[in-house]
Amino acid sequence: MASLLFQTIEQISREKHIEPEIIVAAIEDAMVVAARKYYRTEENLRSKFNADTGHVDVYAVQTVVDEVADPVREISLSDARKFDPSIEVGGEITRPKPTDVLGRIAAQTAKQVILQKVREAERDTVYNEYHTRVGELVNCVVKRTEGPDLIVDLGRTEARLPKREQSRLEAYNIGDRLRTTIRAVERAAKGPQVVVSRADPVLVQRLFEMEVPEIYDGTVQIRAVAREAGERTKIAVESRDKDVDPVGACVGMKGMRVQSIIRELRGEKIDIIPYSEETVAFAQKALSPAKVTRVQIVEPEEKRLEVIVEDTQLSLAIGKKGQNVRLASKLIGWNIDIKSEEEKRREIEAQMAALTSPGTALTELAGVGPKTIEKLEAAGITSIERLADMTPEQLVEIPGIGEKMVEKIHQSVAAYFEALDAQNATASEQTATEGAELTGEGDASLQTSEGSEGVVESQEDGSGPAEAESNREAGEQREAQDEVPAEQKDEAESHEAAREASAGEEGSEP
Repeated sequence: MASLLFQTIEQISREKHIEPEIIVAAIEDAMVVAARKYYRTEENLRSKFNADTGHVDVYAVQTVVDEVADPVREISLSDARKFDPSIEVGGEITRPKPTDVLGRIAAQTAKQVILQKVREAERDTVYNEYHTRVGELVNCVVKRTEGPDLIVDLGRTEARLPKREQSRLEAYNIGDRLRTTIRAVERAAKGPQVVVSRADPVLVQRLFEMEVPEIYDGTVQIRAVAREAGERTKIAVESRDKDVDPVGACVGMKGMRVQSIIRELRGEKIDIIPYSEETVAFAQKALSPAKVTRVQIVEPEEKRLEVIVEDTQLSLAIGKKGQNVRLASKLIGWNIDIKSEEEKRREIEAQMAALTSPGTALTELAGVGPKTIEKLEAAGITSIERLADMTPEQLVEIPGIGEKMVEKIHQSVAAYFEALDAQNATASEQTATEGAELTGEGDASLQTSEGSEGVVESQEDGSGPAEAESNREAGEQREAQDEVPAEQKDEAESHEAAREASAGEEGSEP
């Protein structure tokens, strides 16, 4: 019996990687729970594993006191000395409780307690082993699916590959071998405690460390990695040796090294960029493959850069759905505001126009007195637009301007611009209404013109009443002339010839 129990303990210890002492303690606790449930007692019970007999003995324990307040857990000194004459106050009297009568229900309870204790011990063991290995590259095998998540086998334990840690380009099948990084180890998780990742930027870094000997020995260092898993990765590298090209070392001969990593990542694009301590130079390299015209630091405290590129390079610099500039921003740790040459030129022109524009006089501002306006003008604020750009802190610094006056100025400026917006909106509505009216008049004129043209055409066709009558009479006269007899025509012609002859004779006389 003893050997069988020892064998069971050793087997569980090997399978679960738990110390035998932890399993023994779990068995002792289980026997106490089973005995308490069977005897239904409030006694202080303890159990002890007997290595000689292989049995687990259960005892009821009472503490020796001078005055007994709890008869179940305490015993007087006189009564205790009946069991042990040498015992003193503070000692303990133990009396064995039979365990062979516990029965099936108690045994089942003990089994559940033992399994629970073993699971807790196993989880502690897993946590202690893996919580120091976060970021480490591990090999695993896809074991099963649980909803959108994958359960993978690490060998000694199971790990979880959540949906958010999976690459977009990859599809997984049961039995696939994967390289992952340990992302986190959770102590209180219900399922597997170890969380692994295929989307972590650290995965790319670990793959480069495996493929590039110069990175492994420290000659080339990886300074930053920005990644959108399944699509693109930017990695910045730096060389400690001036004779070693960091980009060339990572690419390898004919691109063999980087191509091996790309295959492992199922076709994910990788940009290898030389690292620079100078932010401007680093930003220019980080936006590759786009060519940057110039980089300017706009707000050092907020880490904001303004990048200008040629008009033809703007879409390339931004990338698909802003991916290139987004990854570059993550890589250098600065916010990037990217503009084309044309956008920058228009912006400068607008600023120059604003500077040269006199703006609206402060006297147009309702609710602000003349004395306050004099103080503002003395401080160089001569327009409402300039006043609107001032912060409350800047206004308070002006002599004679207090916090209450700042609040009053703020309200007046807000009211002015609200009225201006309302005025512009009303003007826009009036313009739209006038345009609609003009459109209606134009249609009416068009209809009138079309009617006039119809009248003109009818007159030209002879359909007008006066002209039709005149044309009819002229036609009748022409027809009457055509109907003169031939004899009258000849007689008329001969009279005409005689008149011409007589005229000629009169003209020839002296």
